[in-house]
Amino acid sequence: MSMARGSFQLIILVFLFQFLGFDIFKLAYCKQNLHSICRENERKVLITFKEALTDPSGRLASWHGEDCCRWDGVSCDIRTGYVIEIKLRNPYKNSFTGDGLVHELGGEVSPSLLDLKYLNHLDLSMNNFGGARIPDFLGSLSKLRYLNLSSASFGGRIPRDLGKLSNLEYLDLSYNYNQTVENGLKWVSSLSSLKYLNLGGIDLSPAASSWLQTLNFLPVISELHLFQCQLVNLPTSLPFVNFTSLSVLNLSNNGFNSTIPEWLFNLNSLKRLDLNSNNLYGVLPDPLANLTSLEELNLSENFGIEGKLPRKLGNLCNLQKLVVTNNRVVGDIMEFIDGLSECSNNRLETLDLGFNELTGNLPNSLGSLKNLLYLRLWHNSFRGSIPETIGNLSLLRELYLSNNQMSGQIPMSFGELVSLDAVDLSENMWEGVITKAHLKNLSSLRELSIGQLRPNVSVVFDISSEWMPSFKLVYIKIQACQLGPNFPTWLRNQTELKTIILNYARITDVIPDWFLNMGLELEELDVAYNQLSGKIPNSLRFSLGSNVDLSSNLFEGPLPLWSTNLTTLYLRDNLFSGPIPSNIGTALPSLTDLDISKNNLSGTIPLSIRNLTTLTTLVISNNRLSGSIPQFWENIPSLYILDMSNNSLSGTIPDSIGSMLFLQFLILSSNNLSGELPSGLRNCTQLNSFDIGDNQFSGKIPVWIGENMPLLLILRLRNNSFTGNIPSEICRLSLLHILDISKNNLFGFIPPCVGNLTGFQIEFTSDDAARYEGGLQLIAKGRIIQYSSSQLYLVNSIDLSSNDLSGEIPSELASLFKLGTLNLSMNNLSGWIPPAFGKLEWLETLDLSKNQLSGPIPTTLVSLTFLNHLNLSYNNLSGKIPSGNQFQTLIDPSIYMGKNALCGFPLSVECDGQISPFPGQNNGDNIDDKNDLEKVWFFSFVGLGFFTGFWAICGSLILKKQWRDAYFQFMERVAARNCVYLHRKFSRMGLK
Repeated sequence: MSMARGSFQLIILVFLFQFLGFDIFKLAYCKQNLHSICRENERKVLITFKEALTDPSGRLASWHGEDCCRWDGVSCDIRTGYVIEIKLRNPYKNSFTGDGLVHELGGEVSPSLLDLKYLNHLDLSMNNFGGARIPDFLGSLSKLRYLNLSSASFGGRIPRDLGKLSNLEYLDLSYNYNQTVENGLKWVSSLSSLKYLNLGGIDLSPAASSWLQTLNFLPVISELHLFQCQLVNLPTSLPFVNFTSLSVLNLSNNGFNSTIPEWLFNLNSLKRLDLNSNNLYGVLPDPLANLTSLEELNLSENFGIEGKLPRKLGNLCNLQKLVVTNNRVVGDIMEFIDGLSECSNNRLETLDLGFNELTGNLPNSLGSLKNLLYLRLWHNSFRGSIPETIGNLSLLRELYLSNNQMSGQIPMSFGELVSLDAVDLSENMWEGVITKAHLKNLSSLRELSIGQLRPNVSVVFDISSEWMPSFKLVYIKIQACQLGPNFPTWLRNQTELKTIILNYARITDVIPDWFLNMGLELEELDVAYNQLSGKIPNSLRFSLGSNVDLSSNLFEGPLPLWSTNLTTLYLRDNLFSGPIPSNIGTALPSLTDLDISKNNLSGTIPLSIRNLTTLTTLVISNNRLSGSIPQFWENIPSLYILDMSNNSLSGTIPDSIGSMLFLQFLILSSNNLSGELPSGLRNCTQLNSFDIGDNQFSGKIPVWIGENMPLLLILRLRNNSFTGNIPSEICRLSLLHILDISKNNLFGFIPPCVGNLTGFQIEFTSDDAARYEGGLQLIAKGRIIQYSSSQLYLVNSIDLSSNDLSGEIPSELASLFKLGTLNLSMNNLSGWIPPAFGKLEWLETLDLSKNQLSGPIPTTLVSLTFLNHLNLSYNNLSGKIPSGNQFQTLIDPSIYMGKNALCGFPLSVECDGQISPFPGQNNGDNIDDKNDLEKVWFFSFVGLGFFTGFWAICGSLILKKQWRDAYFQFMERVAARNCVYLHRKFSRMGLK
């Protein structure tokens, strides 16, 4: 019986062995011996491989001992013990970590790997092989299914032998920026098993004409990444589409200059499509809606995609991410959003349409996109208010609506965005009141921005001083919103703040003690354009590279010196007094920008400024500084703005200023500086503005200004003591559009080459406003006008007045047709006013007074329709004053006063015996012509009447002798009677 039982058990055991297989038993055995089956010959291969590598941080320290399958990064086949995987990807993102070690492997990839016959996975990514070529022998690792050499600093030609890897499914060679391909990508078409290909960052320009046709032969390719490959040819069609299995296609950052290609619409499995940062153009095609599997679509940074968002695009119910920033998309988004809202299971998480030309209102259907995490619609032209339905987006993390034309009140439903992390509503036209209800539920809020950088306040924060918000802000930017008059106390628990920007907030307080005691370490503090007062303590703390702007307040006391970490410091337009601290250069050694203008600072310029070697902007104008300009400018080679105007500085300009080769703005006006201009300034070839007016400089105007400063926009030398001629080299300044050399002692002719100043023929735009720095005083429209830097691009002015210039006015000035102000007054100019001045159609101010000009006023001047200030007084002009157009408005007789022999309106002197016409009468040129015609007819009829009367009488006397005798007898009797009468008259007078 027991024997039978034993036989039965043996049969069962054999049965299990047959059905479950020997592998289970082997697996059980291997579980006990899993790490003890490394093959000796492959262990030696790995040791040889290791010895060829450099490993400065010891990442391969475990590669010793007998069992290579237990070494880090090595995997073996459980059954056979063969090495099948080598995974040596660098896990550290940065080359250097906090321990000071370099974790990148380097050196050489040993060909000993060829002896690993069953190696199917090789990952050497994120290392540094110093530009070495990818070894050709890798193409002989026939079992390889996975090869990742990305970001490993390989260089040179990619070996074509990689095309032999017929089993390869995954190939990533991206981010090896010194790599290229030769003879195209034909080798890739042999990789018939390839599912993933990433050649991002590799120069594929040699394959530019055939890359798409080649890759179209990959039958099972699922992901294709060809970003930043210098491809420029994107065929819009294909004879057939073979790679329909594509689910991910990334062709971003290339140079494609075409419309969106049609063959894309056949990729029905496509889930992610990235075409950003190319030069694609044209409208968004409706067939994009055929890609119903699409989850991510990125068309940003093309700058040429236009038209409206197709409504059919809203049918992509699987869409999770849509990015179309920096294009020219127009119209409203209502139909598109309405389409998305109709999806039963809408999945959209990111909607980024910023930097386009979208208009209209935000639709109420926006609130139906309940999975939305990121909504970025900034820098468009949206109007209207935020819809109340915004409160439905309870998952929303980022809301960017800045730089639109939106208006109205912030809806109360805004307070229901409980997941909101960052919100930017700035540069719109909001109004109304923001209360605690808008903010109290936003416990996740980290960034808040609202308002405009302008003085007009339209939003009021009505928040109790006792309220403590639940959020912890890192960034706050509130502009043109009333927070004041007190410093906002609801910030007193915001202990994580890094950036504080509160401009035009109507705060008339001092900086409170509780703010100083918060222990903040700020990256930016900007409370400019308020009425904050008091002294600034030195206890504020700042992080490395921080910025401070306290401009346009009422702060007083000495200049504060905070952390050495400060990069920019703006304290202009306050009441700071005393000297500039002598140790400013050592206390703030990292400064790049320093503006302490418009204060009450006194004393001299401290020598320690020489230590500010990274300084790019130094503005100390409008103070009471005295002494000379120091000699240390060679220590500040990167300075490009230097403004020391409106002080009491004396002495000469140091020659070392010429060592600042990047200087663009040199403004030294309104001081007591003297001497000749140093020749070292000729090295400042990048100057845009050179203003040394209202000083005591002497000598000749250097010719090197015209020879070495071709970028000059502004040249202002007025009110000095320069002598000599105007150098003709000035005419080389082809960008110059403000020239003021008035009130000097210049003589000679105005060079005719002034017609070459083509800057007066260019219309500058608001885009050029950034090319100007500081304000500028000019004489225009008969008075001194102070222009701000933001206005200077609009000014076109030539002022040569108050010199001793002679000769005729060059007619070449008429070619400067964008000229707005021309002042040649108080010179000794002679000759006629050039009739060609009628071409100066933009001219607003023309002052030629106090010269020796003669002749008539050209009638062509009536064409100057913008002319609103004219002064021709104290010349030798004659003739009739032109009438019509702008001359009708120039009714001040003093315009023509002095030695002129002029007549006509507005003078009371008559022309041609007629009283000059007055405003309201018909006195245009056409009326003058009509009056002249009437005179012709009048004298014609008088002459005809005289001729007729003369011959009617005299002709009769000649022809009729009887009439002639009677006529002369009658005349003799009349003469005799008159003689008798006169004789009697004089006889009576003699008796008396």
